[in-house]
Amino acid sequence: MIRQSVENDAFENGEIIRCLLVYRSKQPVINTAICYCSIPTFLCSPSSLSRSFHMAGPVPPQCYYVGVDVGTASVRAALVTRDGQLRCTAEEPISIWEPQADHYVQSSSEIWDRCCTVVKRVTQGVEKSQVRGIGFDATCSLVVLDQNFHPVPVNQNGERQRNVVMWMDHRAAEQAARITSAGHRVLRRVGGVMSPEMQPPKLLWLKENLRESSWKEAAHFFDLPDFLSWKATNSLTRSLCTLVCKWTYCPPDGWDDSFWTAIGLEDLLQNNYSKIGSLTCPPGTSLGQGLTQEAAADLGLDPGTAVGASLIDAHAGGLGVIGADVRGFHLPCEDQPITSRMAMICGTSSCHMAISQQPLFVPGVWGPYLSAMVPGMWLNEGGQSATGRLIDHMVKGHAAYTQLQEQAQQRSNIYTFLNTHLCSMAKADSAVDLLGSSLHLWPDFHGNRSPLADPTLKGMVIGLSLSQTLDDLALLYLATVQALALGTRHILEAMRETGHDITTLFLCGGLSKNPLFVQIHANATGLPVVLPDQTEAVLVGAAVLGACASQDYSTIQEAMEKMAKVGKVVHCGLKVVIKVIVILALTIQMDNKCVHLHC
Repeated sequence: MIRQSVENDAFENGEIIRCLLVYRSKQPVINTAICYCSIPTFLCSPSSLSRSFHMAGPVPPQCYYVGVDVGTASVRAALVTRDGQLRCTAEEPISIWEPQADHYVQSSSEIWDRCCTVVKRVTQGVEKSQVRGIGFDATCSLVVLDQNFHPVPVNQNGERQRNVVMWMDHRAAEQAARITSAGHRVLRRVGGVMSPEMQPPKLLWLKENLRESSWKEAAHFFDLPDFLSWKATNSLTRSLCTLVCKWTYCPPDGWDDSFWTAIGLEDLLQNNYSKIGSLTCPPGTSLGQGLTQEAAADLGLDPGTAVGASLIDAHAGGLGVIGADVRGFHLPCEDQPITSRMAMICGTSSCHMAISQQPLFVPGVWGPYLSAMVPGMWLNEGGQSATGRLIDHMVKGHAAYTQLQEQAQQRSNIYTFLNTHLCSMAKADSAVDLLGSSLHLWPDFHGNRSPLADPTLKGMVIGLSLSQTLDDLALLYLATVQALALGTRHILEAMRETGHDITTLFLCGGLSKNPLFVQIHANATGLPVVLPDQTEAVLVGAAVLGACASQDYSTIQEAMEKMAKVGKVVHCGLKVVIKVIVILALTIQMDNKCVHLHC
């Protein structure tokens, strides 16, 4: 599927450096000179110096960058101009298998094939020489390969091509709880709690449950974004984004031997951590010699095309919005440091990205992570494990869903119809919030990622009657969106209590195209919400990586400001009334936490 870059009013609930070489064989970390991205010296290594001071030739008058985004259920690509405009996009679905409860797996071979398909489509109308760089982002899923880089199965059925443990796979909940109970110092940088969505518990699960068929055969464990950059360049250098955020890597010291030993994964220390990565670099660093001959043929691009070190998909979304030039929009973050902004990437799940000059430790919130998104700055990452997925679950599971489909088909998609229907029920747009005054929802149907950091929590609804009309479905949809917005407020409050001063939200992802979702987040938080000019901000963020790798921009910060644009600002409504509703509903939610919503 290929489409020109035009405003899309459909609501997509589904789906966001230079090298540091750590020698563990009795040698210290090597510190070297400052790289072209103005990155702290400890993030550099001799292997990067040959490229650090290379000045790229003049930028051609018409040049492009390709951004590739691997989401939960699809692969997308975009051809992006130097000023951040999307010339065209393409999308292909990818398979998800659920062999048993809480097990979600994919195929790295299928994912790469889909990447090649969409890149060829978006670049078919331009000369290969005009494509200056390419960047990849992907979900933080775990890819397992053998010593020959062939797939290794990750489930009992032994299907080799199904070698990816998805980010939302919660099979390792028990292992995550054990790691948390050990109380190792690395947990301080993940809010004190190890999530089953991170890689250490998944690795431990594989060792304990698939020792013969998977663990002993595995020679390479990649985060999916790093797998893609390896496929493109043959470089085993990992992005700091993935290793710091999902693997407990901590620059400048690197891997903590005592952590892996304490949790029973001491075998990963062998050969200087060769199975999980000993070379790291900040996002946007030019990897290897660019595209290999094989990858270039697969993607339909020139060999040597610059490839930027990758990002997790949510972090690419943050890169695509948080640095936008806001002058003239009269926002509280104008003329303030970028630390006054929060990027919220909302699709299947949601991620809440806030950056700071100094490390801030927020209980129940991941981080602080150094150089995980913006080089030289610290990142805190809150999140909700089910957002668009929860909305779909509540709407599609209602008895009136068939009626909704029939009526929406005649006029629009189901979420446009529901938004309009709620306005007609309220008699005015400004009164929609009040419709939810007697129906409340606890949204942690897939656990609470932050700030409670409890993957065992379950969801519930309070205020249901026996009625199952279309009106009731609309109200349940509204209550779900309100609950998610209050969850964002809860994350904001936790961050503020530890030193963040956030005054403006920047939204992107599929749910940012839903005006009700956006407005209720503005109402619940009391903050203005900035929407990007380009609705596919995650793809812009991925393209920023390619632009930096090509050295057409000297820093990621410069590329963000030039390529990210403000589209629309949504301000808080019902300032007095909604404040009371927010406090009441949040109190209800927190009281319910004390009831222990576990099964």
